Amino acid sequence: MTFIQCEKVVKRYDDLISVDHLSFKVDKYEIFGLLGPNGAGKSSAIKMICGLLKMDQGQIYVDGISVNSNPIEVKKRLGLVPQELAIYENLSARENILFFGKLYGLRGKDLKNKVNEALQFVGLTDRQNERPEKFSGGMKRRLNIACAIVHQPKLIIMDEPTVGIDPQSRNHILESVKKLNEMGSTIIYTSHYMEEIESICTRVGIIDSGRLIALGSVQELKDQNKQDEKITLFVDHIPSEAIFELDVHPQIKEVTATEQTIEIFINSSQTYLQDILFILSKHDVKIQTLQREEPNLESLFLSLTGRTLRD
Repeated sequence: MTFIQCEKVVKRYDDLISVDHLSFKVDKYEIFGLLGPNGAGKSSAIKMICGLLKMDQGQIYVDGISVNSNPIEVKKRLGLVPQELAIYENLSARENILFFGKLYGLRGKDLKNKVNEALQFVGLTDRQNERPEKFSGGMKRRLNIACAIVHQPKLIIMDEPTVGIDPQSRNHILESVKKLNEMGSTIIYTSHYMEEIESICTRVGIIDSGRLIALGSVQELKDQNKQDEKITLFVDHIPSEAIFELDVHPQIKEVTATEQTIEIFINSSQTYLQDILFILSKHDVKIQTLQREEPNLESLFLSLTGRTLRD
């Protein structure tokens, strides 16, 4: 069932087209990853879904409601975790969540209960009476999430929620995303960390220059744009005859050798690894270490856009 539908959405800033006829759907209860370098149009797209930025053309529907026609009803259904922290340093953690809960219309016992649940969910119950100025970067990020989910929204949009935090806090947030999804929230998640997208997202949309250039599950995207596997071998010596024989193998795309390291690019290492090992053994090459790297979203993104995600 479709929960978010973007139809040929356009956003212009004077002569610059930030979002160029963007169309995609997000299913109910999925974690949808949105990828793109800085300036690709991600933030503009997110702001238009939230009703915070007016689109120049097109339509966006959230839970069947038009963002153009009824932005207030859309906002009631979503929680936004922005890249920049949206918390008040002069209020305690609890007071921050109370403030945002009241903005979403929560009152009385219901407000108190949901604030307690949000604090417990992000692991800040013991620090609820402290001000964020005393918190680490990871704790501030978790408080930011608590403020966005206190009203238990149907849609949660997370824009780079793990930027600049320690690995432990990052893992806590990623686990929280999975739990929120299991509890019934549809989630849009943007990140510069490919491993995050690969680990939590059911589908991924890649945006470049305001356009959607790829859409599908991580595996589907890899299948659509075949990449070579990379095998790195650390050896005791490298005879030129062995390199020549590897280089002329019909299934090996590229071979490079430096000092005691051989890098081999091949379509399927599982099928032809035995050939590689046989060739090296013929020339008495002793392998010290073998590493295999499968294609990932980083290499896919580079092949589609000609640049890395952090460019």
